[in-house]
Amino acid sequence: MSKTSPIEFVRQVRQEVAKVTWPTRKETGITTLMVFVMVFLAAIFFTSVDWVIAHGVKFFLGLGA
Repeated sequence: MSKTSPIEFVRQVRQEVAKVTWPTRKETGITTLMVFVMVFLAAIFFTSVDWVIAHGVKFFLGLGA
């Protein structure tokens, strides 16, 4: 494996960055909003599942008392 000089490395990085298709401001905003919505929905889902499991365990453990 040959070593690349720092100057060559920077040149290669600039070439690769030029190939990147950057999202527009609108695309970034929509994607960010979608992430927040999905996080909110996931939080509601997992909180609900946790609540159901917790009450189920309390019910079954309370039967023997």
